Amino acid sequence: MAQRVQTLVQMDISRPDLRMRRLRRNALLAAASVILLSLAAVFVIRLKPAIPTVDSAVWTDVVKRGALLRQVRGPGSLVPREDRLRLIPAETEATVVRIRVLPGAKVEPDTIVMDLVDPAVQQQLLDAQLQLKAAQADLINTRARLQSDLMNQRAGAATVGADQRQALLQAQTDKSLYDLGVISGLTYSASKGRADELNQRNALEGQRLDLNGQAIVTQLAVQQTKVQQAEAMLALKRREQEALSVRAGISGVLVDLPHQIGEHVAPGTTLAKVVQLDQLKASLKIAETQARDIQVDQPAEIDTHNGVIAGRVTRIDPAVQNGTVTVDVGLLGALPQGARPDLSVDGTIDLDRMTDVLYVGRPAFGNENSIISLFRVSPDGKIATRTPVKVGRASVNSIQVLEGLRPGDSVILSDMSRWDSVDRVHLQNQ
Repeated sequence: MAQRVQTLVQMDISRPDLRMRRLRRNALLAAASVILLSLAAVFVIRLKPAIPTVDSAVWTDVVKRGALLRQVRGPGSLVPREDRLRLIPAETEATVVRIRVLPGAKVEPDTIVMDLVDPAVQQQLLDAQLQLKAAQADLINTRARLQSDLMNQRAGAATVGADQRQALLQAQTDKSLYDLGVISGLTYSASKGRADELNQRNALEGQRLDLNGQAIVTQLAVQQTKVQQAEAMLALKRREQEALSVRAGISGVLVDLPHQIGEHVAPGTTLAKVVQLDQLKASLKIAETQARDIQVDQPAEIDTHNGVIAGRVTRIDPAVQNGTVTVDVGLLGALPQGARPDLSVDGTIDLDRMTDVLYVGRPAFGNENSIISLFRVSPDGKIATRTPVKVGRASVNSIQVLEGLRPGDSVILSDMSRWDSVDRVHLQNQ
């Protein structure tokens, strides 16, 4: 019992050395923990991000060396050739009263497409007929009057001529008598003076006849011109009357009839459009950045989605509209079945052929004559590394490689913009 009490007394006695030992141990453990956490933090900070994984179904291509056919491509439509298209305009103000042919029907030059009515044209036609008759009557009256005046002048000239001849004979007789001394000199002088006067009058009458003849021709020409003017006006009004029956004008197909019965049309309004379907051309819209190398007579192919037709460039529009240049392509082959105006097509134009160049498929992004970034696939096909590539001239599906790649290199051509922040990607299932 006494020993147990002694032991309890000893346990209650303070031990400073043990307490200090525990404090040191705790401090060391805390310092060690801080050091370990700091090292871990530094290690985590210095770790590089994990290489992202990309689906292996990306679009890739292998760099090649050889000939590169440069092409440009653009959408478009089939349109009629200028010499195979007829737009039928309205010649007068009129109202549509009848439509005889609907779009899509084949027509001949004399086929009446629609009928128009214009009361003013009918009235003007009657007025023109009356004006012509009046001008013709004036011409007849003027000719008769001038001929009557001319006959009177000729009669007067004939009288003067007869008097002149009679006076001349009398003067000659008086001269003979005067020479014989039968009559006096005064009598002879009087007869000679009268003969000279009538001679002058006869000459003047001849000149008057010539001038009057020329005046008659002039006056008749003026009146004839009025008749011709009336005839021209009548012909114009007859054409306007005939134009109310709208005819196709050429053999082809009626493709457009924009007006309906009862609609009023103004002069110059297009009433109908007729085209010859076997004479079409392709009108392509080429991006302005790709159109600078296009030249007239370059070969082309037009895909109508029902067949491909060969062609050649015939015209390049000098203006740019909405970022595109219009290029006309003349078609050389037969049109496939179903080809018609306004049919959507795709056209490819051959620019030139480059020999012995390094090229690869054209990537989703990147312009020609620039530096672009492509992911080059490693030989084992598992890793793709970003590589700067200098490219040159481009075609529809290929682009020239100037620097950065070698023949046989495999590169990713798909859009990789979502991986712009990384330089390497892992290709899954390669």
